[in-house]
Amino acid sequence: MPTTSLPRGVAIIGAGMSKFGAFPEKNSRDLFVEAYKDLLASVEKGFDPRQIESFYLGNFSSDLFEHQAHMAPLLADAVGLTPIPAARVENACASGATALRQGVMAIASGMADAVLVGGAEKMTNLPTADVTDTLAAAADMAFEISAGFTFPGFYAAIATAYMAKYGMKPEHLMNVALKNHENGALNPNAQFGVTIQKWMEGRVAAALKKGKPAPTWQTVMDFLHDDSANPMVAWPLRLFDCSPITDGASALLLVPADRAKDYTDTPIYITGSGQASDSALHDRADLTALPAAQRAAAQAYQMAGVTARDIRIAEVHDCFTIAEVVATEDLGFFAPGEGYRAAEDGVTARDGAKPINTSGGLKSKGHPVGASGVAQAVEVFKQMRGQAGARQVSGDVPLALTHNVGATGSTCLVHIYERKD
Repeated sequence: MPTTSLPRGVAIIGAGMSKFGAFPEKNSRDLFVEAYKDLLASVEKGFDPRQIESFYLGNFSSDLFEHQAHMAPLLADAVGLTPIPAARVENACASGATALRQGVMAIASGMADAVLVGGAEKMTNLPTADVTDTLAAAADMAFEISAGFTFPGFYAAIATAYMAKYGMKPEHLMNVALKNHENGALNPNAQFGVTIQKWMEGRVAAALKKGKPAPTWQTVMDFLHDDSANPMVAWPLRLFDCSPITDGASALLLVPADRAKDYTDTPIYITGSGQASDSALHDRADLTALPAAQRAAAQAYQMAGVTARDIRIAEVHDCFTIAEVVATEDLGFFAPGEGYRAAEDGVTARDGAKPINTSGGLKSKGHPVGASGVAQAVEVFKQMRGQAGARQVSGDVPLALTHNVGATGSTCLVHIYERKD
């Protein structure tokens, strides 16, 4: 396990992302060009792209989603960066954070002085059933998919095991969805930029406009318990417990720490990076935690010289609402069995003691799988610089964390970020 800091400091000087959503008229190149332009605009002292020496792209399966492999050089060409080396990194839904770790290592080792890290996924070309099959390729085909599991089923198994062990109810997961939609409603790049309350009101208005009887929901919890409005996907997970199918791209620009202020007065430093792997879900004795996330977090904390208590905000991998609950415990923010109570009590709300997923998370912002890990870093970059607009957390944000998971925790990455005044 790493016991020292990075051999050379690493800083983020620019960050950008496209709008997340469903864009039938766009492909991954279009989306990445948008993210790259947004990145360049964020470097307030300017940056000459000709200084970029390497490009790492997080992308899970453009082969199946778009019938296009070898995506990294194509995107490098789309933004005018050939002939620099470009490599696609595939690590399921953790592809983006794995690409970021590769970029960190390139800067820290001295192999490069300017690295572009990106993430992109164009998922909505395929029907939902085919998207489900494509994502299932990240699981164990021999022992899990052949038995009929898909990812909603995997996370439903995690949720039922957690409920049996700790007494959580399905309503506690609804609190996570409500919180993340509240945050996503304030994010102009979010796929679902609307609260669940507003969503419910829209359904009522639509029914009345069609001359149908108004639904009888009195509260948002009535709405979330209605099988027609919020259908069961895999018990106890309903539709609003699941992240959507998403198109989107994100990008970061990394330089050595000692050069960062040549480009910006407010660089964000990456001081900790951890990565670990694990067996497939079927081979684990306990389904209520992700050991790889715990190991990656321990590595990152030790490298950065901080503890979970020091982290002000975090973006965690909430592909399903139960994933956020488990993540907050794996990261040491809460004791095992207490994560769902923290969400219920408002501790993880934007104005709570430990804000989680201020972007809206994968649940509301969207989950273009290869781009999600990089987009998490885009959010903390903005929050730490006080540039998150209406969703900006109050007070100082000197330390932040991102947590990105591949499949059911076979891969986990944790990064720690610091602002140094």
